[in-house]
Amino acid sequence: IFGEIMYGGHITDAWDRRTNSTYLEVLVNEGLLCGMELAPGFKSPDPATMEFNDYYAYIKDVLPAEAPPQFGLHPNAEIGYLTNSADQLFMTILAIQGAGGGGGEGGGSGEDMVKGTMTDLMERLPEDFEMITLGLKAEPLMEGPTAPFVTVAVQECKRMNTLVGEIRRSLIELDKGLKGQLNMSQAMEDLVTAFTLNQWPGRNPFSLCRWEGMAWPSLKALDAQFADMLLRIQQLQEWTEELVTPLSLWLPGLFNPTAFLTAVMQVTARRTGAPLDKMTTETHISTIMDASTIDYYPEDGAFVHGLFLEGARWPVGDDIDDDPYMVANVPVNGYLTDGRLKELMPALPVMYIRAVPVQPTWEPSAVGYLRHQEDCYECPVYITSFRGPTYTFLATMKTKDPKSKWVLTGTAIIMQMN
Repeated sequence: IFGEIMYGGHITDAWDRRTNSTYLEVLVNEGLLCGMELAPGFKSPDPATMEFNDYYAYIKDVLPAEAPPQFGLHPNAEIGYLTNSADQLFMTILAIQGAGGGGGEGGGSGEDMVKGTMTDLMERLPEDFEMITLGLKAEPLMEGPTAPFVTVAVQECKRMNTLVGEIRRSLIELDKGLKGQLNMSQAMEDLVTAFTLNQWPGRNPFSLCRWEGMAWPSLKALDAQFADMLLRIQQLQEWTEELVTPLSLWLPGLFNPTAFLTAVMQVTARRTGAPLDKMTTETHISTIMDASTIDYYPEDGAFVHGLFLEGARWPVGDDIDDDPYMVANVPVNGYLTDGRLKELMPALPVMYIRAVPVQPTWEPSAVGYLRHQEDCYECPVYITSFRGPTYTFLATMKTKDPKSKWVLTGTAIIMQMN
């Protein structure tokens, strides 16, 4: 009642509500009165032998200094927090310095840097996808078994054209503004500010640039995200050359990864005749580390790669005690285990996403179907480490430890590094 209604009812995010309920399950139980360890070296005092002053003195003397393990977190959580805080501090300093050093006189090193950035981006910006030709190429495939995947490829190319077109337009406009051929608008000024900060234009919510609104969620700097965009375009170029589904897809390279998961279920539903509204996906971590070595398609699903694990790690090779086993025609192995110190986001092996029929024992929820199996951790998948609104889908990961351990460590799959 307390975790789901009286307090938990005010928590709108399903994963936050699960964390709240897990804390209650772990801390509010019979062990609280029987010397349960609440923190490293700090056991719950015996209420039969202590009064208020005794409690106060015990907590003051014995309670260790605040640290991530007290809350079930891995020590890496503090490293990540301090790193993000330092990044934010220096970005703020840089923003203040840039705001104070600007001006309309021109000719300074700042303007040279902006021109250099603008020229570099224009030179590396590829041409748009030819949508008419792509449509003609896709038309005969729309009646085939891979039509859902073809639709995803076409939609991704359209969105990429929109983004690349806006980048090209704004860069040309800024070039004319710096040459004095156009008046400098607020959008141009915002673009200059973003270049000065090495920030993806439009990430500042008050900016009038539209790059951010047309792109994918990201926390990368300008140069890193532009390079990321070029890799995405390269994947789409290879995919649309013959419109053959990649043997393993770089899932973080899509604007809308959920559309690809839906396509996996659609293809399987058409092949098996199963109702689409009674299907969902499950994930298995394969033994394949290098996606380029894959030479076959998995049954009722797809291979994806390029994912990272935060809050835990997935052992590979000699770190695994168990023997590999087969799921359909895919060798899989491993389970969630504690992360290594200073290894914040280890890469995952190739993931097998499989379309499966919904079982009667699974609970439908706002974030997907919850299995409620002791050896299966329902792991949220986010696009960025910001988490929150970048949630994409629910992954199922094998565990030998209690699921509550991974809930408290905040274990999640992240699609891209910062």
